Amino acid sequence: MKRREFCKAAPCVAAGGLMSVSAAEGNFLKKLMNREENMEKEVTSVQAKVISVKGTCGLGHKVGDVTEFTKTGVDGKICIHALYSMMPAVFAMMFEARFPWLEDPDTKTHACPDAANPVVFEITRIREG
Repeated sequence: MKRREFCKAAPCVAAGGLMSVSAAEGNFLKKLMNREENMEKEVTSVQAKVISVKGTCGLGHKVGDVTEFTKTGVDGKICIHALYSMMPAVFAMMFEARFPWLEDPDTKTHACPDAANPVVFEITRIREG
């Protein structure tokens, strides 16, 4: 049995096939299965979108600016300091790392290291299809 098939069958198997599921548990299981199905699609890129700017960004980032990271390069403008600080997260997201504290495993926020003029990015996995 493949892992994904097991994950779909496991809740029922754990209760010996005679499981009664409440509406809330059913919704949770549906969300979990949707996440599993979404994981089957390959990550094509990771995008960093500016969602907040406080103060004055030295590079001039504005809300809505998008930078795209692929396995072969970077498309768009991004401050070298923000780039340097977010690369571990971008690399991890590109290769399916999971951050257990995230509600949506495909989206996280990241602030640039300039505490006096913080720019906050939303980093999102983009999947095929």
